[in-house]
Amino acid sequence: MSRIGKKPVQLPDKVQVVLNGDTIQVKGPKGNLERQMHPAVKIEMTDTVLEVKTDLDDKKKVALQGLFRSLISNMVTGVSKGYEKQLVLAGIGYRAESKGNSLVLNVGYSNPVDFVLPQGISATVENNTKITLSGIDKEILGQAAANIRDIRPPEPYKGKGIMYADERIIRKAGKTAGKN
Repeated sequence: MSRIGKKPVQLPDKVQVVLNGDTIQVKGPKGNLERQMHPAVKIEMTDTVLEVKTDLDDKKKVALQGLFRSLISNMVTGVSKGYEKQLVLAGIGYRAESKGNSLVLNVGYSNPVDFVLPQGISATVENNTKITLSGIDKEILGQAAANIRDIRPPEPYKGKGIMYADERIIRKAGKTAGKN
């Protein structure tokens, strides 16, 4: 039984939900998001509460209930509050610069890397080493942060690379001198 799928989604003020067949559209002060729903999942809406319903006879349907409840909850939070993800550049000479809708990263390669931000994601750079990504779609924001991190993932010997702000790198010991 899905415990997450049974929890209702509370709608804050200024957030409107429109159900149109098998699509759900969530509008709020930060923007609007739209998602296609699975046919096995039904949504019941009252004034300030959304409930995701399904037949409880099949494990896949119960899993879909929990999945779509979480996706709808993320949509409601995104259009009302928004999401942020922070990345840190660690290494000598590593720096980032924001130019319009792209980031220019100098992370140890012979040429700077231009990363074009997806639609709806904005970036700010502090002290040339802290990147803050923000947007309303949690899925696109997380994927953009993962793609930036993949440009130069942190390595375990010196800890250099692009890492999440709350990430902890497990350090390894380097080579030691040969024993004679």
